[in-house]
Parts: sequence; structure tokens; C-alpha cells
Amino acid sequence: MVSSATQTQLSFTDNEAARLLYGDLNRNLLAIEKAVGVTVKARGTTLTISGPDHHVATTAATLNQLYELIVTGYPIYAADVAYALRIMERSPQTSLKEIFLDQVYITAKHRIVSPKSINQKLYIDAIRNNDIAFGIGPAGTGKTYLAVAMAIAAYSANQVKSIILTRPAVEAGENLGFLPGDLVEKINPYLRPLHDALNDMLGRERAKELVEREIIEIAPLAFMRGRTLNNAFVILDEAQNTTPAQMKMFLTRLGFSSKAVITGDITQIDLPRERGSGLIHAARILKKIKGISFSYFTDVDVVRHPLVQQIIRAYEQKGKAPLKKEKGDARSAEK
Repeated sequence: MVSSATQTQLSFTDNEAARLLYGDLNRNLLAIEKAVGVTVKARGTTLTISGPDHHVATTAATLNQLYELIVTGYPIYAADVAYALRIMERSPQTSLKEIFLDQVYITAKHRIVSPKSINQKLYIDAIRNNDIAFGIGPAGTGKTYLAVAMAIAAYSANQVKSIILTRPAVEAGENLGFLPGDLVEKINPYLRPLHDALNDMLGRERAKELVEREIIEIAPLAFMRGRTLNNAFVILDEAQNTTPAQMKMFLTRLGFSSKAVITGDITQIDLPRERGSGLIHAARILKKIKGISFSYFTDVDVVRHPLVQQIIRAYEQKGKAPLKKEKGDARSAEK
């Protein structure tokens, strides 16, 4: 069935807000035309949108809400337009204000860290409302970045006294023994993504200072054994590469006035198949415990280059990712 064509007009009262909405040389409007398949003509503060009924309605609703965000002072970036369209296409009744204005943290470069999808918003709320929160989904969905932002925000608000970032040092095609340097130098590349997130939010000098003062600790998972983590915000990244025993060890480190976030992608497990993933195991046995939440992401939530979303979808469609349970393999999780 072919959708009938329609046309609608939008009129804005704030010239500067309209200019920001259109983007330099109308780049935001051109991006919308390309993404949605409509025609958007601008004449002053009036927009005329033409195309299939559903697409016109989605475009109009998205532009109206983005305009309202700009009027409130929210800085709209080119990527935000794409995120907003993605949200509205799937959930037309969604309030973009409730998602985009949920300010998690403002980075050293004055960029606002906020959710960019419905699932990211639910994830942020889950972290706020639970002492242990799991974020499970493909690469590029903001699981770790948002968790680090929440940790820094909690420290800035004096809710915790320290931030601990950890991940398992699992070899992915390269033997640690053949890498140059001592143990710390060998392990450091595995922890680099956590350093990158901190540097992006705090600035390199401030992040270095907090690490040197041991307010922020970045360490391999093995270094957590035997510890009790009080008054801390603890993040376990790449949790799909923990064994069930390692996951249990980590979860039982949590002390008083602490919060833990565990992130991972069950499509990128580097463990030997016979060992089983601690993340998948935990998702099965802990999902009914009050105070522990599980947030799931899909390719729709990807906030990296647009091609990343298509790559993830292609692998899933071709069955390259280990999503289905096979005989003798524990690598399937139930939502």
C-alpha cells in the first residue's frame, strides 16, 4: 500500500531559534530530507514539509519539539537531529524534552551529556534508582560513557567518595605475554577506553589529578579480589568477558553507600566457548532481585557513526553474532 502525499506548514516566532533549528546553510533540514524522504522548504521562519503522510507527520512533530528544545536553551547538534528522528519514528508520542533535558553531566568543554534514545533514558533512570544496574547491548550505544558520566556526577554531588573503573584483561587474538613492558604496561591498553571517557568529560589534567589522588581508580578486574568497596561508584566494563566466578567476585565486593554499573555486549565475547560468560549468567539468575536492574540496548540506540548501526544490523541478520543458544553454549540471555 502506497502512502498518500501531503503537505504541512510550520511557523516559528523566534528567528534565532529557527536559524539554529535549520542549521548552517540549512544542513539540518537537508539531513532530514535525506533521512526521511520528505521535502522541506524554508522561507523565513516558515517551513513547508511535503511527502508521504506518515513521514510528513513525523518530520513536523520532530521539528516542533526540537524548536521547543532550542527555545529552552538546549544546544542542538547535527547528531541530535538524527537521534530525534529515530526516536519519533518509533515512538511518535515521545516527549523529546523528557529525554534530551535529562542532564547527566556537563563536560569540561561545556557539552551536555544526556540520553539520546528512549533506552538510554531508561538506563539512566535505572542507575539512579538501583544500587546495581546492568547495561547490555551492542557497541556504540553509550553504555559505558553514560555510566562514567553518572559516576562523575555522583562524585561531584558528594554522593560517593571515589570512582572505580574496571574491566577484565581478556586476550582478543593477542597474547599478553608477547606484548612489551611490565604487567601494568601490558594491561593499560585494555583500560584505555575508560581513560578516554574520563578525559573527554573532565579534561585531561583534571582526570589525571583525580587519578593521582586515588579518587578515581582504573584497574583490571583481578585487582578487585578481596576488597570491600564502600562509598564508591563502581563500573565494570566489558563484562561479557568475565566468567561466572569473576562476576560473582565483583558483585560481592559492593560495600555500604556504593553503587555498581555493569556494562557489556554479549555479541562480542572473547572467552573460550567452554568457559561461559558471567554477564549472561548474571542476567539469568539475578533478574528478579529487587534493587538490581537490567537495561537492554539495540542497534537503534547506537550513537556513533551512522554506519555502525548498519554494521551491527547486518551481523545480526547474517547470524554472525552469537545471539542464539547452541548446544553446550551458555551464550544466550533472556531479556
